[in-house]
This record gives sequence, C-alpha cells and structure tokens, in this order.
Amino acid sequence: MTDYKNITRDVSQYVIGLFEERKPSNLFFHNLHHTQTVVKRCEEIGRHYKLPEKDMMGLLVAAWFHDTGYLFVEHAIHEEKGIELMQAFIEPFQLSEDLKDEMNGCILSTRLPRNPTGILQEIICDADTYHFGTDEFKITNVLIYKELQEQKRCELTPLAFDETALSMLKHHHFYTRYCSDLLNTGKKVNMKKLKKKIKQNDYDVESENDDQYHITEKDGTIKGMQTMLRLTSSNHIQLSEMADSKANILISVNAIIISVILSVLLRKLQTDPYLTIPTIVFLTFSVVTIVIAILATRPKLNTGTFMEEDIVNKKTNLLFFGNFHKMSLENYEKAMKIMMKDSDYLYSSIVQDIYHLGVVLGKKYRLIRLAYNIFMIGIIVSVIAFALAALFNNEPPPVTIINGNSGGSPF
Repeated sequence: MTDYKNITRDVSQYVIGLFEERKPSNLFFHNLHHTQTVVKRCEEIGRHYKLPEKDMMGLLVAAWFHDTGYLFVEHAIHEEKGIELMQAFIEPFQLSEDLKDEMNGCILSTRLPRNPTGILQEIICDADTYHFGTDEFKITNVLIYKELQEQKRCELTPLAFDETALSMLKHHHFYTRYCSDLLNTGKKVNMKKLKKKIKQNDYDVESENDDQYHITEKDGTIKGMQTMLRLTSSNHIQLSEMADSKANILISVNAIIISVILSVLLRKLQTDPYLTIPTIVFLTFSVVTIVIAILATRPKLNTGTFMEEDIVNKKTNLLFFGNFHKMSLENYEKAMKIMMKDSDYLYSSIVQDIYHLGVVLGKKYRLIRLAYNIFMIGIIVSVIAFALAALFNNEPPPVTIINGNSGGSPF
C-alpha cells in the first residue's frame, strides 16, 4: 500500500533543499516562500472539497514542483522543467500513469492562458492566484515587477505595469466555488486600490525604498500592540460589567423602597395625613432613580445587516453583534474571512470596537452618576420632609378627664 503522506513529506524536503542549494537572487516572487504558500493554499482548498488521500498527494506534489523550473531554465519553459524534475523524483514510488498524467496536467494548467480541466487543476490554479483576493496583493504585485526587471523581461514603467495588472485582475476569475466566494470581494478591494494608485500616479515613494515590500516586524512591536488592544478591550468590558452592577444595586434598593412605601406608608396616611407630602417626595425620587438606572443598562440594537459594499469599503464592524445578528452564518463567515485576511481592516475593526465600547461606557456612567445623585438628594430631601412634617404636626395626645372617684375623697 502506497504511503502518500511520506511521498509528500519527501517531496517537500527535496524541493526546499533545491531552493536553499541554488539560492536564486533574481526570484523575488517565484521563490520558496511562494511555493510554500501555494502548497498551503492547495491543502486548504483540497480539504474543503474532501479530496481522497491519493488526489491530495498528487495535488500537493505538483504544487511543490510547479515553479522549480525557474531554478534551472528561462521563464518560457519552466513548467516543462518542473515536470521533468517531478517525474525524476517520484519514479521510485511507482505511481500509476493516470496519477502521473494528472500531476503533469496540474503543473501545465498554471501556464497562461489558463484553462484548467478537473478539480485538481482548478484548485492549483486558484492557489497560485490566491493572493489576488488578499491584502498580500500589493506586495506580490511589486515583487513580480521587480523580478521581471531583474530578469530583463519587462520594459514597462511601474504605472504601465500596474495598468496591465489591473487588466489582468479584471479578466481573472477563480475556478472553484470556494475561492470565488471567499476571495472575490477581496479582489474587488485590490482593484479599487490599484485604480486609485494609478489615478493618483503615486509611485515616487515606492521607487525609493524596496524594503517596504517585505513584511518586517520589530521585536515586540506587534505583540505589544496586540496585548495593548486585548487589555484595553478587556478593561472596557470589566468597566461595563461594573456599571451594570451599580445600576442593578440602584434598581434593587429603590424597588424595595417603593414596595415598602406602597405596602406600609400608604395605609399610614389614613391616620397620619401629614406624611402625605414626604411620602410623595420619597416615592418620586425613587421612581426617577429607577428609570435613569434602567436607561443606563437598556441595550440598543442596530439594523443587524450589512451589504457586500460595506465589506469592500470597510464600513462595517464585524466584531459588534449589532451589525450582523440578522445575517446568515454563510454571509457572516464569508465577510469575517475577508476581514481576517486584511490586517488593516482587522485592526481597524478592533479599534472601532474599543472606541464604541468607550462611547457606551461614557453614556452608562453619566446616567449612573445622575441616578446616584438623584438617589442621594432624594434620601436627604425625604428625611428632611419627614422631619418637618413630624415637627409641625406634633399634636399633644388627648387628655382623659375623670369626673368622680368611686371611693370618695378623704378631704
């Protein structure tokens, strides 16, 4: 029985060794990183379609070898060289001729113009252009241009090259339904950004510094930023819970006060009418305090829906439930995947979430402070009112006069 996992592992080690041994200095895009990314994407898409183990192995092996030809020959015939290298390496594994032909077809299907046939060829083509629908496109587009210039295969200016890239995006389409649903919106975003860049003719800064097209992270910077955002969000949530707890205390205490007033004092008013005004004052302050405390904790819901344009233009915050609670799981999951692949959109959403939490907190604490002030004033005024009422209505108790003495008087 053929061990397909071991074949894939051996191929990966061989291809990584090829790239590390030859160390091509002019492959800024078609390098080991791109190959590993395509393999990863093939595995992602293949698992979605639940490919059999044999087909998954064939797909991944083809993905590993699809750009190895760049290490030995010119661009025009690199697919054929990749197939030659692949067939020579897998010969000892005695795979079926049908599977070998399918693997050859996968590599050839990545050649322009593309016309894949079958699910495996469609997957590798989509994996090879997966970056069209992610925020990596800005970097990969420049790296391709730099590679073409280094190999003297491009005489276009950066502006003309971007116009060509925009045309390619317009005519490109993903072959699998999975990538089409997941990446088309992101591709529209990249087209929009590219159009804006072309319109503004913004190329001076890019030509001066190539380092900006490499993802670099200063030690601790990214982790520090993530920690800051996480702690800030957590602190806001804890403050919100504290505000709700304070409001709940006010509601509970005043509810008890009102129940006591209604059950005890109201009956007392029949015999002591002078307590009517203090009772009304006390009751009014308690009711107002409860109303304000309820307003502080009363939830507010948005429409709960968003449009595809909102995702493209980054106008909706998918981290707040009020913006998606009426959307289907499929649409929400699709939008979240787009957001997670766009780091700017993701961090912007987190910042927006923290900001809106702060706005809600500000409103809550203003109302709770007002409720506490009213409650405090109400207690003071009510006590004074009861004291004054008792003072001005302090009538002496009736005196019983005895007209006679049954035992007689000794005097």
